[in-house]
Amino acid sequence: MSAPSLQSFQEQVSELLLRHRSLLDVMSKLGQTNAAAVRSVTKAVTECGCIELHATKQDFKPGMNLEQAQETIHKHVQGELCENCRDAITNELGRNLFYMSALCNLVGIDMDEVVELESQKCSTLGLFNMS
Repeated sequence: MSAPSLQSFQEQVSELLLRHRSLLDVMSKLGQTNAAAVRSVTKAVTECGCIELHATKQDFKPGMNLEQAQETIHKHVQGELCENCRDAITNELGRNLFYMSALCNLVGIDMDEVVELESQKCSTLGLFNMS
């Protein structure tokens, strides 16, 4: 079974969204599901312990080239998500994606277009995109 496209997912959300059809409801649910996704990652660290956070200052030295800088960057996460935490995080991210799609529907934005435009910006701006 192939994964559904963003467009088909967006259409599915439009058909299913009944209770929170108001723009304000959808925006508040998007914020709530975003917080729940972040909380589920936090629980993987603080309650389960399957992953650990070892955050330190990113050590960039003057004169480093791009390859050297990329080799120095650390993601600060050690370990692997256990099956339970992976399922919980995946579930919360799915709910967040549902409400993001609902928001797109309510304001008339195509999610495929959003991804395409963001990808173009990433290609054009490269590392400077997120500064």
